[in-house]
Amino acid sequence: MKFTLTDQIIDPCRLRKTLCSRTAGAYCSYEGWVRDHNQGKCVSALHYHGYSQLAPTIAQKILSEATEKFDLEDAAIVHRFGELKTEDIAVWVGVTAHHRDATFLACRYIIDNVKYRLPIWKKELYRDGSSAWIENHQCDCADPRNLELPDIPHTHHY
Repeated sequence: MKFTLTDQIIDPCRLRKTLCSRTAGAYCSYEGWVRDHNQGKCVSALHYHGYSQLAPTIAQKILSEATEKFDLEDAAIVHRFGELKTEDIAVWVGVTAHHRDATFLACRYIIDNVKYRLPIWKKELYRDGSSAWIENHQCDCADPRNLELPDIPHTHHY
């Protein structure tokens, strides 16, 4: 399990390889991209600021919770900071587990908690020259640590 806060371009293919394992039966990832619009405004770039001394501690807690809750084999989070252009990857999450259902659920759990709990702030820069700080807690739940998990059997017969 690892967390990285970086000002470098995120390479999902390279990151996926760091999680490959002969014992994992499934892998799932999430990529959060910088889009060119938000709330009716044309976005030209984003600028992420992070509390680099605190973010790793919180991210490790999120990764530990997900590992325990979903019986993960491995998990990682990479979050960019600094200025990002449209189409850049702002955040990447990858997980491995023995079964696919755990990877899908864990990926959702991790990204929702990253958006809700990680001390990273986003400033949108607009094409008209204006800018605005954007609330990061956009995961559609009061506290994603309390997400209800469906009862999914781990044995499948085809």
